[in-house]
Amino acid sequence: MGNLSKAAVQPQGKIKQLAKFATVGVMNTAVDFVVFTTLVYGLGAASALAQTISYLCGFLNSYVMNRKWTFRSEKRANAGEVARFAVVNAVSFGVSMAILLGLEKGLGWSPLAGKIVSVVGSLAVNYIGSKLWVFRESARNQEV
Repeated sequence: MGNLSKAAVQPQGKIKQLAKFATVGVMNTAVDFVVFTTLVYGLGAASALAQTISYLCGFLNSYVMNRKWTFRSEKRANAGEVARFAVVNAVSFGVSMAILLGLEKGLGWSPLAGKIVSVVGSLAVNYIGSKLWVFRESARNQEV
């Protein structure tokens, strides 16, 4: 019976963790969009520069919120964890930039439309990388 109870709890923990990650993602996306639209439409910045700055703002919010809330990491932050998070986000940034510029420059979409589509690829890369590599020990502890 103990194994059955443990198995029943695991999916709920995974769903809760995914919901938290999605909530943080919404907050990161809001920060990202506000900074991006302010820079592009308010200050006339090029979309690539605005994407870089806005993504960095979302990155900082993401690290803090996912570390403390989503994956509840109790260990002290260390350079390795930050480096892994940066690598995952660099890959995610590359995916988002390729989608944004491919749609904007290649297909003639507006910067905002390209940005919206780029978020999907970015979020997928971030969740998988965060769960399986960056915060894997904290994520594993929550599932048990």
